[in-house]
Amino acid sequence: MQDLTPTNIVERLDLLTEVSVALGDGHDIDTFLDRILKVAKSMTNADGGTLYRPSADERCLCFHISLNDSLALYQGGASGKSIDLTPIPLYDQDGNKNLASVAAYAANFHQSVNIADVYRADVISFSGMRSFDQAFGYRSKSILTVPMTGHEGELVGVLQLINAIDRETGEIRSFSDTDQRFIEALAAQAAVALTNQQLVVQMEQLLESLVNLINIGIDEKSPYTGRHCQFVPELTMMLAEAVHETDIGPMASFRMSDADRRELRLAGLLHDCGKITTPVHVVDKATKLETIFDRIHMIDTRFEVLLRDAEIRALRAQCAVSGDADADRAAIAAAMHAEQARLRADRDFLRSANVGSEGMSPDDQARVRRIAAYRFTGPDGIERDFLDEDEVRNLTVRFGTLNDDERKIINNHIVVTIRMLESLPWPKHLKNVPEYAGGHHERMDGKGYPRGLVREQMSVQARVMAIADIFEALTARDRPYKKGKTLSESLHILGRFALNGHIDPDLFDIFVREKVYLRFGRQNLDPSQLDAVDEAAIPGYRP
Repeated sequence: MQDLTPTNIVERLDLLTEVSVALGDGHDIDTFLDRILKVAKSMTNADGGTLYRPSADERCLCFHISLNDSLALYQGGASGKSIDLTPIPLYDQDGNKNLASVAAYAANFHQSVNIADVYRADVISFSGMRSFDQAFGYRSKSILTVPMTGHEGELVGVLQLINAIDRETGEIRSFSDTDQRFIEALAAQAAVALTNQQLVVQMEQLLESLVNLINIGIDEKSPYTGRHCQFVPELTMMLAEAVHETDIGPMASFRMSDADRRELRLAGLLHDCGKITTPVHVVDKATKLETIFDRIHMIDTRFEVLLRDAEIRALRAQCAVSGDADADRAAIAAAMHAEQARLRADRDFLRSANVGSEGMSPDDQARVRRIAAYRFTGPDGIERDFLDEDEVRNLTVRFGTLNDDERKIINNHIVVTIRMLESLPWPKHLKNVPEYAGGHHERMDGKGYPRGLVREQMSVQARVMAIADIFEALTARDRPYKKGKTLSESLHILGRFALNGHIDPDLFDIFVREKVYLRFGRQNLDPSQLDAVDEAAIPGYRP
């Protein structure tokens, strides 16, 4: 029997303390579990040891780490070598607990098993261990198997030691009661480590799922915005990696850790989460007159009334002509046709103006107001202006389809995004998510929104996301209110933005020089958009 001197016990306590310190040192669970198993072997002077972990369906015990000094065996864990041993079932075909394996027995009953000689045991068959001995020419004798149980009593693993060796005689001895208590303490520490890791993973998965939940809601509400919420983080990470790899110029010192990458990607996924509150008829407004429906059809109906009114007036006038005055009737008909041609031209003009894809000139805006002054008798018999004030206001929008009030509603999504994200208790490693996500509509010259920040007040990550947001919006081909622009068109617009203080010119240089735009385009754009780009002709680019 091993001599349990005070010195020996102190050494074991030192090992337990070392493991306790290691528990808070790092996040590499395989390295930590390696240390657990090796410390367990050292404490008991065991020849071999195995650490099992339950399978995903909790029906089996899988070999996670296996060590054996006599067999020079080291597999799994931090070794980098896979374990090709068959998992141990916890239940038989009938659903009964497996009692043929000591590891399964300890796992099923949450009890430690300490056996002096496995070949003389009559409680468990040890058929699996005997097969192992036969295959490797080994002789298993003493065995100590300890379940690792989490804080809620769930099984997180099993720690098993084989053949304790007497330090003085070199003979195989049984594991003592003291051995068992120390290993149970060690197994409890391992269980804490595994449980903590599982909780961290589960919390990260929950957070990712909540983010996806928000994006699913946005996608169901507006498929166009949903795709945008997926593409912007993808492009953001492409550009951020290009900046990370840059070793020249003003951005040469920018570097990201894996934690930084996770934080930025999460911010990208959440950058438009505030749009979940934006009305659909605003965020997806395809034409200037669209609300719940496109009101251009109401105006078409009014034109039809005016056309028929013109025809009725002409027919009445012709009927009033006496005698054979055919010339007068022809003149009336010609005047009617001229009036109808003017009305049809005005109708076609308003249809074109309603699309909003091109900038509207002051002359075209004045024409809308002239048409609005036509008199029209509604179904209630009351004569009124042909276009009401709201229709005129929308049809004279100079660029795009949104009027000033709707533009404020759209812009408010970033305020809501910031409020939503700042209301969450972000852990330290994700504390910058609100700043990254909330800054993608700011400008380098302070003319952006909602906070009017300047370049020096913004992180590199927020400035990266601003470029990704604009480029994705320019090239998106699925928006109901515009066509997707080509690479060259989009880069020329971005180049002008780099010159006028809208986006960061240093980041734009990397975006072009490292051809981030091309990699994103090849993965996500239609082939028709991948036109040839003359980088030397891009405004604002410094090759």
